[in-house]
Amino acid sequence: MGWSWQVGKILGIKLRVHATFALILVWVGMTAWMGGRSLEAALGAVLFVLLVFGCVVLHEFGHAIAARRFGVGTRDIILLPIGGVARLERIPEDPRQELAIAAAGPMVNVVIAATLALGMMMGTGSLAVDPEIHMMALPLPSRLLVVNLFLFAFNLIPAFPMDGGRVLRALLALRLEYTQATEIASTIGQGMAFLFGFAGLLTNPFLVFIALFVWIGARQEANLVKVRSALGGIPVQHVMLTEFHTLAPDDPLARAAELTLSGSQTDFPVLDADEAVGILTQADLVRGLSEYGESSSVSETMHREFHTASPREMIEPVFLRLQESHCGTIPVLDQGRLVGLVNAENVGEFLRFQSVLAERGARRSSTGEGGGPGA
Repeated sequence: MGWSWQVGKILGIKLRVHATFALILVWVGMTAWMGGRSLEAALGAVLFVLLVFGCVVLHEFGHAIAARRFGVGTRDIILLPIGGVARLERIPEDPRQELAIAAAGPMVNVVIAATLALGMMMGTGSLAVDPEIHMMALPLPSRLLVVNLFLFAFNLIPAFPMDGGRVLRALLALRLEYTQATEIASTIGQGMAFLFGFAGLLTNPFLVFIALFVWIGARQEANLVKVRSALGGIPVQHVMLTEFHTLAPDDPLARAAELTLSGSQTDFPVLDADEAVGILTQADLVRGLSEYGESSSVSETMHREFHTASPREMIEPVFLRLQESHCGTIPVLDQGRLVGLVNAENVGEFLRFQSVLAERGARRSSTGEGGGPGA
C-alpha cells in the first residue's frame, strides 16, 4: 500500500504504518492539550492511543497466526487511522478456515480484556466502573479493558469486509456458492456502511471515514472474487500476450520511447542473451528520460526484481501476483525462454470477451438456437 513505511518485522510478518496514522496522534494530542492546557494530558492521551493501537496490532496478528495455521501467508500488517489491516496472500477456499481466521482477531481482544480484568481483580478486588466518570478519567487498565470489549463487539458487526462481514460470508459459503455468498455479504456490508455514514453525520464524523472504507472495500472485494471465479481453471497460455517487443539492457531509452509511441505496449521485458533480466515500465521510462536523458541505457532504469509465470500454471494465482507486482507486467517463461506477457489490461480484455461469449451462449440457450440434432 502506498504512503506506508515498514517499522518492524514480527514472526516474519512486516509491520507497516500508513503516513496518515500520524494525523490521529497529532489530533489526539492537540485535543487533549486544548482541553487541559497540559503537556502531561497531551502525552497521556497520545500514549493511550498508542496502547490502543498496540491492541489493534495484536488483533491483526491473531488473524495472521490463524491464517498461517492453514498454510496462508500474510504479506504485511498495515496500521491506518481507522485501525489495522492484515493483508493475507489469499483467502482459504474452505469457508470453515476463513471463519476461524476472521474470528481469531476479535478473540484476541477478548483474551486481552480477560487478562486486564484478572489483573484488576488481583490488584483492587473489583471491576466496578462508575458510569458517571468520563472515559479518559478512568484508570488506564480500565480504559484498555473497555476499548478491547468495544473492539470485539464492533469488529463482529456484519459489515463486510470487516471481521463480522467475513464471518457472515464464511457462514453463507457453507451453504451457497462462494461468489453468491460474497455478493450477499457485500450488499449487507454496504448497507451497514450507509448506516455508519448517517450516524457519523449526526454524531461522530469518524464514523464517516469507516463508512467509506467499508463501502469501497465491500465492492472491491466482491469484484475481486468475481474476477477470481471467472479465471478459475484457465491456464496462463490462454490469456497471455504473444506479440510484443523486447529490449536489451544496453538499448538507449530513446529506443523504448520510439516503441511506446509507435504502438500500445507500455511495459517492455528486457532480455540479455534470451534471458529475462528486467522489466522497463512506462513510469521507469519517463523517470529515466527525465533524470538521465534519452541516450542512457535501459539497464540504468529497469526493474530488476519481478514476478514470472509458467504458461501451464493457472491464471488465478498469477493474477494475484500481478496485483502485488510493482511492474504491472509478468513475463511468462517456458524453461527459461520468454514466450508471453501477462498484464492487467489483457486479463481484463480476456474477461470481457468471456463475458460476451457467456451472454451469447445464454441467449442461444433461452431461444433454443443451434446445437441440437437435425438443426
